[in-house]
Amino acid sequence: MSSGPLVPSGPLGRPIVAVKPIAVPAPGRGVELQVKVTAPLSGRNLPVIVFSHGNAWSLDGYGPLADRWAAAGFVVVQPTHLDSRRNGIGWEDPRFATIWRVRISDLHAVLDGLGDILRQAGGLEARADRERVAVVGHSWGAQSAGAILGARVLDADGVPGEDFSHPAVSAGALIAATGTGDTLTPFAAEHLPFMRPDYSTMTTPALVVAGGKDQSQLSTRGPDWFTDAYHLGPSPKSLLTIAEGEHTLGGVAGEMVAETTDEDPARVALVADAVSAYLLDAFGLDGTAWAALGDAAGAGDGTWSIVGK
Repeated sequence: MSSGPLVPSGPLGRPIVAVKPIAVPAPGRGVELQVKVTAPLSGRNLPVIVFSHGNAWSLDGYGPLADRWAAAGFVVVQPTHLDSRRNGIGWEDPRFATIWRVRISDLHAVLDGLGDILRQAGGLEARADRERVAVVGHSWGAQSAGAILGARVLDADGVPGEDFSHPAVSAGALIAATGTGDTLTPFAAEHLPFMRPDYSTMTTPALVVAGGKDQSQLSTRGPDWFTDAYHLGPSPKSLLTIAEGEHTLGGVAGEMVAETTDEDPARVALVADAVSAYLLDAFGLDGTAWAALGDAAGAGDGTWSIVGK
């Protein structure tokens, strides 16, 4: 284990551009699937991040992450899932029970249609590296992304469900990912029975990011619930734990948004930079930034830590 001080937020580095909305074919969805694409204005062979937002968000959220990843040289594609506030589908809506599946289908539609998406985003298909694609998600989005990485959902009898992994994806990152489902609160068990991930089949390399003060209202366990994806997933996996981080880890969805209880721009920058550094290393492009994070963690003040297996 290594730990160190928070890395301060620095300048974005390079100019970026965003294109939205881009429609993605998704037959039978009922609501048009739209994405936002954020990318550097220049550069070629750019790796791709497909990002899955947390409950109720949309392609317009998580700017602090998407902008920083684009500035680091990634093409970032953000779909709006069906549970977005703008669609008005609440807990009691009969469609809500299957939204977890629609979310995964959204990610598949984006990955399958990536070439056309990149073409509509200003000709990015000529600049993107389609051989280096990652999925990243926060909260519910982390469970959705985890399914693309190979995790499955256990039914009421503990039987693993379908394999939703996608062959185009070779790495990922799960931020505040749902833990195992044996300690769900009564509300979660009733409304969110799909929150029973089986990480034993999540073989794709991934970084798990967890907050040391992330106490979920959906589980009777403590913050360690959000580390299950690391501990129960097969190697190679890495775990970044931020001691004072709560569920939004400083405000990853945006500054001063309603659910941000631990606003800290430096903490958000650490999350963003750790994900981009990990992915650059996992893709075999550049291990310098990931190694530098390990060196910075060596300061050992306990503010954050990185472990791997």
